[in-house]
Amino acid sequence: MRSVRARAALGATLVVAVALVGAGLAVLLVLRANLIGQADLQAEVVAREVAGELATGTPYGEVELDDEEDHPVQVTDEEDRVVLVSKDLRAVTGTGTSGVTPVPAPSASPSPGDDDDDGDDGGDTARPGRGQVSNDDPDFSDGTATVDRTTADYRFAAVEATTPDGVTLTVHAGAPLAAEQEAVGTVRGAMLTGLPVLLMVVAGVTWLVTRRALRPVEGIRREMAAITASEDLTRRVPEPDSRDEIAALARTTNETLTALEASVERQRRFVADASHELRSPIASLRTQLEVAEAHPKLLDLPGAVADTVRLQVLAADLLLLARLDAGEKPGGGTVELGALVREEVSQRTGDRIAVTVEAPEGEAFEVNGSRGQLARVVGNLLDNAQRHAGASVAVSVAADGRGVRVEVRDDGDGVPEEERERIFERFVRLDDARSRDDGGAGLGLAIARDVAARHGGTLTVHRADGGGAAFLLRLPRRS
Repeated sequence: MRSVRARAALGATLVVAVALVGAGLAVLLVLRANLIGQADLQAEVVAREVAGELATGTPYGEVELDDEEDHPVQVTDEEDRVVLVSKDLRAVTGTGTSGVTPVPAPSASPSPGDDDDDGDDGGDTARPGRGQVSNDDPDFSDGTATVDRTTADYRFAAVEATTPDGVTLTVHAGAPLAAEQEAVGTVRGAMLTGLPVLLMVVAGVTWLVTRRALRPVEGIRREMAAITASEDLTRRVPEPDSRDEIAALARTTNETLTALEASVERQRRFVADASHELRSPIASLRTQLEVAEAHPKLLDLPGAVADTVRLQVLAADLLLLARLDAGEKPGGGTVELGALVREEVSQRTGDRIAVTVEAPEGEAFEVNGSRGQLARVVGNLLDNAQRHAGASVAVSVAADGRGVRVEVRDDGDGVPEEERERIFERFVRLDDARSRDDGGAGLGLAIARDVAARHGGTLTVHRADGGGAAFLLRLPRRS
């Protein structure tokens, strides 16, 4: 039962079994009700024929009781005395009295109420008038009758009639239930015989269909197991030609493997590039310290400090990227970008080019996020502009529809159009920025774009109106 195929086959079989049993019971009940209704009609017809003869004054001995075997008749008076029975009736049940021997009854003397047109005898029970048959629905009952030594089940109808002498008689006429029992038994037997066969067919078909439907899943499972064992993320699971949920699962699995492969490859490049970038300042710093140890007068203290600072900045960038890759949330604080830009520019007193700020102080440019991370984005963009600018660097803050835009412009050579996406990759530096002093480690723009994406925004680059590069940061306004 741990198999999906087994559970599906069992579930389908149980559902079909419950449905078939319910439908079979309904069919049997309807069939039985129809057959009993026919028996009731036959019994009522016979009872009313006999009652009609009695109501016209026909003597008991001259009443025609045809077809006595199929329609046995018993007639009783008001005292439940049997006054007339079918010729071969030997025993009867279900008619109120089991007597089958006629008992002569004294002639009835009319009561004061017998001549009334409404047929009221002065009691609580309304009876038919003289020479009349009751128009009320007959009473029906189940019973048995033995006719000529043969006992069978019957459906009896009871109809009242009043003779011209004022005697009220009750005619019990029966209709056989053998046909109803035979039909119901035949249908029930057919259902009991066919139900197991049908359930076996349903279970088998469900098993085969489920097996065929789940065959691609087994292929996906085997391939995933092989990928896990070999750690080869270039492999992909087979995609079936069908357009069902399993095909969608295979496509989603391959997309996940593609993303995982890209993530692992990016992580490998990150580790390799980080090792390479860390090796240079560490080796330079070690060389200077070893020279200083052997020749203290040759110590290049400013160079050692510069290498240490560069090493510190690089380590901080790598740690920030590691936190971003781990899914660090930006936080739910509120940041006013205009104030943030003015504050960040005011602290850059050592820049070689003064930064021009265009941020209206009377308007609030509030966004949700981390103040520290957004300040890092603005700082990285300003550092990049300072590195490539010729004589001017400008930063502006303005509303942008439902968001806020921060644009950092310089008058440098700009970024070639074919390189405008590549510069946001990690450890990427253009050819004219590869020197240690000017180029940095190639992480600033990558960090800026990652932080922008974590805040629900975008970071792009285009050509500025006056030449040079213009980096455009768009962030949604505070919600």
